[in-house]
Amino acid sequence: MQHSKPLLSVSCSPHLHCGMTTRGMMGAVILALLPAAVVAVYLFGLAAVAVMTICVASAVAVEALWQKAVGSPVTVSDGSAVLTGLLVAFNLPPSSPWWLALLGSVIAIVIGKQVFGGLGHNPFNPALVARIVLLVSFPTVMTHWSGPQPGRFLADAVTAATPLSETKSAVMLSGHLPPNATGFALDYLLGNMAGCLGEVSALALLIGALFLLWRRVISWHIPVSYIGTVATVSGMFWLVDPSRYPHPVFHLLSGGLMLGAFYMATDLVTSPLTGRSMLLYGCGCGLFTVLIRLFGSYPEGVAFSILLMNTVTPLLDRYLVPRPFGMGSSRGIL
Repeated sequence: MQHSKPLLSVSCSPHLHCGMTTRGMMGAVILALLPAAVVAVYLFGLAAVAVMTICVASAVAVEALWQKAVGSPVTVSDGSAVLTGLLVAFNLPPSSPWWLALLGSVIAIVIGKQVFGGLGHNPFNPALVARIVLLVSFPTVMTHWSGPQPGRFLADAVTAATPLSETKSAVMLSGHLPPNATGFALDYLLGNMAGCLGEVSALALLIGALFLLWRRVISWHIPVSYIGTVATVSGMFWLVDPSRYPHPVFHLLSGGLMLGAFYMATDLVTSPLTGRSMLLYGCGCGLFTVLIRLFGSYPEGVAFSILLMNTVTPLLDRYLVPRPFGMGSSRGIL
């Protein structure tokens, strides 16, 4: 007897697939980060190459060794360890010693990712976990900044302050902004300032972000709400007292805001799933970023704000799920 083709197949969800694999998604994000990596090498020379190489290589090696040790399949070929290592490097100063880069990757892979079960199970962004642990453990090394020296690959490092730290110190000492707090917007856009490897050039990060938006690897909800909230809240403070609070453009172009808004807060594992929850999540990141920058002890607030909002991601996904078709309640379903 010949079996006819079934008219209806019943299976577990998901029933539709966008066609993008984990390796493809990780590869797209790594490709989007390349402009910022090139700018970092141009500004900080071989020191930037060394930090990025150590972070990526150690992240891949640590993940493979951990997975072999616990008897789980080795998945380093999916590119997630490479991306984690690169993001760790982007969150380190250019003058970071080799042991700091190695330790950062170990913390990100082991504490931030593998102890929770690996990719897809971590509640916090692994690279930001590494940054915060290193910042509170080694504050002197993590706040030792090198000034950019474009094209001088073998030049000795020249110590410099980041715009955020310079502004924070001036306000704490005198109650007023330094004279150059808002006068170098073009330099901040191009990357002519001290800072972590991956956060100095807002323009390079924006070029990569446009690629991610075009490939639909990320959606607009989190970056727009994050950046919009920072601009709005910092603008309100600036209107109240422009001699004490920096212009919103200063907040947008300095520090790790662009890196955080487009590449860290949008982490698919640790960010919400629906449009409304993404918007609220981005607004929370922006609000905490401004409050920490203006009133906190640290001059930068991006890493802390994203980790804080990572903690409420499950709640946002629970209470802001879309209303099921035909149902009258808008409450969560979990």
